[in-house]
Amino acid sequence: MSKVVVISGHPNLAASNTNRVILNEIAQTVSEVDIRRLDELYPDFKIDINAEQNALLSADVIVLQFPFYWYSVPALLKKWLDDVLSYNFAYGASGDKLKGKACILSFTVGGPESSYDPLGYNHFEIGQMIRPLQQTVYLTGMQFIEPVYTHGMVYIPGVYNELSEVQSKAKVHASRLCDRIDTVLCDPVAQIEQFARHWFSRFDVLPAEDVEFTQYLSDDVAMNMMGEQYQGHEGFRDWYATARRTFRPGCQHQIEQIKVNMKYAGQYLVELRVRLIADTFSDSSLGGRSVNLLVNEVWQLSLVGTTILIEDYQVVEAGHTDE
Repeated sequence: MSKVVVISGHPNLAASNTNRVILNEIAQTVSEVDIRRLDELYPDFKIDINAEQNALLSADVIVLQFPFYWYSVPALLKKWLDDVLSYNFAYGASGDKLKGKACILSFTVGGPESSYDPLGYNHFEIGQMIRPLQQTVYLTGMQFIEPVYTHGMVYIPGVYNELSEVQSKAKVHASRLCDRIDTVLCDPVAQIEQFARHWFSRFDVLPAEDVEFTQYLSDDVAMNMMGEQYQGHEGFRDWYATARRTFRPGCQHQIEQIKVNMKYAGQYLVELRVRLIADTFSDSSLGGRSVNLLVNEVWQLSLVGTTILIEDYQVVEAGHTDE
């Protein structure tokens, strides 16, 4: 499994003075990284959708690396976005496959920072320019991580900048990007928040295999689910079987608030407010009614390296609306 997948959208890396340097630095610094150079893979623009989607599924962090062309991404990367982020994969009724993953935009900008200002010749700030990409990340359910970008990255011999200057800036850019990736992968709060989003994204689907959840539960986990007590993996399976008989797949678990507190080394208290919007089966105890339920959850968990185990799981109703 690749923890990091980098999608390189430069249309001609062999001629690149900066993006090529950034990718080389990433390859030497980041472990478990899959760098997908679209210009080499798809010079004919015929994207292998299955291969690209499988690469994304294997990642915790997805980096879009590209030069900022005409206030957007190069055509090759736009084609990749159009083809790969498809209905029922990245959005739509069953389009939850990227939900909870972290996405970092990493791009090189030719113009100076002063030009991206209401008084500059580009008039708008970079944050405004990338709003469509930011919304794309939001729509797919990924986490929008603060982007990494660098200005003045164009080299025109005898006209604009020196080659050594832009390549030096590219190495600094790569270092910043690697630090950002490391923060996402190693910061315990970020890890736990990402895990929580993944946890609830799988509950939206209600998969038949409960091992997707029990792998993150300690053997003797104590659970209080709205006043009902359960113990260990068998207890979870009993509760989960009831949940699958009650709620139709395609639920929405919306995390409205999350707070992570370290109790002591490796032990954390996680407080969440989660809204469940779901349809129920007609033969369930809820009789086919639609549910809008707000709950408070408290988890006690351990985090060792990248391994998370929930040891205590409490759910208390905060409010609901039956439709």
